[in-house]
Amino acid sequence: MDTSSLKEAGLTDGEIKVYLALLELGSSTSGPITEKSGVSRSIIYQLLDQLTEKGLVGYTIVEKTKYFQASSPNTIIDLLEERKKKLDENKTKIASLIPQLSLLRNLAPSQEVTVFKGFRGLQTAHEHTYEKLKQGEGYFYLGIAPAQPEFVHAYWKRDHLRRIKAGINCQLLFHPDTPRSILANRNSYKKCDARYMPIAFDTPVWFMGYKDVTVIGFASGGPITIEIVNKEIAESFYSFFKQYWEKSRPFS
Repeated sequence: MDTSSLKEAGLTDGEIKVYLALLELGSSTSGPITEKSGVSRSIIYQLLDQLTEKGLVGYTIVEKTKYFQASSPNTIIDLLEERKKKLDENKTKIASLIPQLSLLRNLAPSQEVTVFKGFRGLQTAHEHTYEKLKQGEGYFYLGIAPAQPEFVHAYWKRDHLRRIKAGINCQLLFHPDTPRSILANRNSYKKCDARYMPIAFDTPVWFMGYKDVTVIGFASGGPITIEIVNKEIAESFYSFFKQYWEKSRPFS
């Protein structure tokens, strides 16, 4: 029997062993429980006390001897409900702290360079645009790879819907080998201008920028994304992007 799910109710391995032993033994003293459960004799009373506090074990005293008995397994459902209630309460408390925590983060000195790993890291860096850009402002991408996994395309499709809702513009320059269907899809979203790069350069590196932020991505191997917050660097990369953009043609 797989009892790992009982841990979700807040039971430890030792408590699970003792409770299962009691279910089979019925009313019993500590000796048989220790033998049946396989737990150390030195902690059997501690475990029984913990189970008693959780309502899973009861006891009676007969001639100065304690006899323990397992409560109905339905009690475990009650424990889960109680645990869920506490989690919901904590979630509400934490949610109320988010504005204050965000304020502290915004007041702290900006870290100029941050390194993110994996696709989730890329998402985190990209989604910082929603913290800095206002309606009518935008970002650019340069050197988007021609081939990407389907789950990556699925993410960008979802993100474009979010971008439209936020009123943010975007300019995208894809590698010339990118399938036309990809550019057609990106251009189908409002406030998005996706084009082919006028000159192909085969490199695993891509660039993204907005305001005082420059993001450099390395797509090969495990993706690595570097976010740089520096106005001069951002302006330099935008000038670099602008040269390519002015030579590119609208997609048709």
